[in-house]
Amino acid sequence: MPHSSCHHHHDGAAQKASTQQHDPVCGMPVKDDSPHSADYVGVHYRFCSARCLTKFQAAPLQYVAASEPSRSAAPAEAPLGALYTCPMHPEIRQASPGNCPICGMSLEPVLPELEEEDNPELIDLSRRFWWTLPLTVVVTVLAMAGHAMPLLHGSTQNWVELVLATPVTIWGGWVFFVRGVQSIRHRSPNMWTLIGLGTAAAYLYSVAATLVPQWFPAAFIQDGRIGVYFEAAAVIISLTLLGQMLELKARSQTSAAIKALLGLAPKTARRIGADGQEEDIPLTHVHVGDRLRVRPGEKVPVDGVVLEGESAVDESMLTGEPVPVTKRAEDALIGATMNTHGSLVMEARKIGGETMLAQIVQMVANAQRSKAPMQRMADAVAGYFVIGVIGIALLTFFGWGLLGPEAGWVFGLINAVAVLIIACPCALGLATPMSVMVSTGKAAGVGVLFRDASAIENLCKINTLIVDKTGTLTEGRPAFHSAVGAGDFADSAVLRLAASLDQGSEHPLAHAIVAEARQQGLSLVAPQTFESGSGIGVRGLVDGRQLQLGNTALMDEVGVDISPLRERAEQLREQGISIMYLAVDGQLGGLLAVADPIKGSAQQAVALLQQQGVSVIMATGDGLTTAKAVAKQLGIAAVHGEVKPQDKAQLVAAQQQLGRRVAMAGDGINDAPALASADVGIAMGTGTDVAMNSAQVTLVKGDLMGILRARTLSLATVQNMRQNLTFAFLYNAMGIPLAAGLLYPLTGHLLSPMIAALAMSVSSASVVFNALRLRRQRID
Repeated sequence: MPHSSCHHHHDGAAQKASTQQHDPVCGMPVKDDSPHSADYVGVHYRFCSARCLTKFQAAPLQYVAASEPSRSAAPAEAPLGALYTCPMHPEIRQASPGNCPICGMSLEPVLPELEEEDNPELIDLSRRFWWTLPLTVVVTVLAMAGHAMPLLHGSTQNWVELVLATPVTIWGGWVFFVRGVQSIRHRSPNMWTLIGLGTAAAYLYSVAATLVPQWFPAAFIQDGRIGVYFEAAAVIISLTLLGQMLELKARSQTSAAIKALLGLAPKTARRIGADGQEEDIPLTHVHVGDRLRVRPGEKVPVDGVVLEGESAVDESMLTGEPVPVTKRAEDALIGATMNTHGSLVMEARKIGGETMLAQIVQMVANAQRSKAPMQRMADAVAGYFVIGVIGIALLTFFGWGLLGPEAGWVFGLINAVAVLIIACPCALGLATPMSVMVSTGKAAGVGVLFRDASAIENLCKINTLIVDKTGTLTEGRPAFHSAVGAGDFADSAVLRLAASLDQGSEHPLAHAIVAEARQQGLSLVAPQTFESGSGIGVRGLVDGRQLQLGNTALMDEVGVDISPLRERAEQLREQGISIMYLAVDGQLGGLLAVADPIKGSAQQAVALLQQQGVSVIMATGDGLTTAKAVAKQLGIAAVHGEVKPQDKAQLVAAQQQLGRRVAMAGDGINDAPALASADVGIAMGTGTDVAMNSAQVTLVKGDLMGILRARTLSLATVQNMRQNLTFAFLYNAMGIPLAAGLLYPLTGHLLSPMIAALAMSVSSASVVFNALRLRRQRID
């Protein structure tokens, strides 16, 4: 079975994957002349049957878009949406169901099916359990009654128990023996090694005692027969089957969050043709540039922008923002959000795997399949755990046999079996993955996206938060205040030039300037050149004039004297208004003032974070006076204004040198250096511009309450992981000595292998159910 180290980056492999030599739904080879085919995002897909085609058309994201970023992790021939992985070992990936070669656990889909289908493994185990359960009950009653008052004469009872227990052990437990053999063949001993050895030892000893009783010493004879343990083998198999059934059902609940996200996507869209005619088409037929109508009560089909109409759109399913957001012309729309009352006409901008929903699904799936740093200790222990348990079982067997009472070898065998059965490395292995899966799914429902498990673990350790101002502490939807000309430049000329240049900028302040110029009816021209990304402003060529538009740092960089407007700028900044200077051909042209109101939740969020011991620092490219005015209203003491991107990175480093654990929250583009150097980078953003790949945590709705939610969930998740690991270690630390019979001299009782099997099954299931408690965690 291949690991995820098989990477294919060359063009040939990519081409091979895209020509659909395999059905993307089921993975079967498909001939070029297959009658079942469909086009999606410019790629032609073929299918083996009409059923696979129907499933693909109902949810193409599952099979293509959402898995595309993971291509390199799969074999080149693997269908993109049908990869299977191990919950405990995410590096194991293959194109078909099976068992993990490391731990023997059954593999599960990287992306779950939207339509809930019966788990074939659960069906198989259930059938084996229910068909063999009556035999297990009968052989157990017979054995227990036989110890009290023999129901059958002498060795006859052994033969009856052999007939009853053999179907349970051989047929019912066949899957476990297969996994045990595979673990030895792969040189990766695991829980199935222990269960296989323990059950086989009890069963084979009992078979020998039944078939060749003359081989055994007279001391082994009780009530005219050699004591057998068929009931132990049968009960161990039945309880293990039951435990696996409970675990599979519980594990299926951990993928509920991704299923809910997949279910958000609408199945159809209403396209407006060039002739004005409207028709409902499958979502897979939508192309970039299509004009779509979104009627009241309908979901927005794909990411795009409003062309006509006005309505309130409920984005809570993706952003966690409970209040519907009013959308007008030129406002961005996120696919799968709900239009409440007005009718909108939109233009499709992003479809398929490029949509916000597809990226969220992919990010959640990747995070769920990542390992937490805390798990490394458990992995290191588990590597030697099984070998150690086998060693303890051998010591138990020979210790009782050589040093124990007259029937010490029998006691030794039973105690050795109990040791093998009660030890459960599965509980150790599941301790953190289950918590991570539930936590990432819970977080996605409130607009918090963790990149991986380490982000969850690190966020709760943060004690310093550095935040940007615009769009994080403020609304990020600035309103134009005024334009002031310098020298010979009229106010309207300053606005026209600045708006012409800003047409190429994505910054919220730029949007406010462009919108105001259009509202005043000023004629804007397209910039001949445009440059952004410096973090202190933009520059370009408009009407043959070289323009620079930005803060004081940009003016200093280009050598422009701002003293004529400094006093006016300070007056505006003291009101919390942002100022941008415009330089024209090396001379000061004027300034533009834009007001950005503080978010209603910001003050509460800052106060709550400070109550939790988190120091909040504002670092913004805006003027220091403006920054201090905003910070004063929010109760933030530490303020840094007019900082460049590299200054933010240096600020992060300075805090780390003081021994602080620093989180940096920014837009993920200009703040990239600081995000990369922080202990936890948090990408703040709204709509389709959110920079998901630039930070460890992404907040779909960019505000401080999102950070508070993420940190609260991080604390709860880490606590949950610690509970699981502590339980797993304590369980084995107490269970193994008890099973070995170390307390026998004090209590006079031994631990039955059947009780050990029950404890083993309960331990794994309890870890999963404890992780599922996170779904009820309050994070608002």
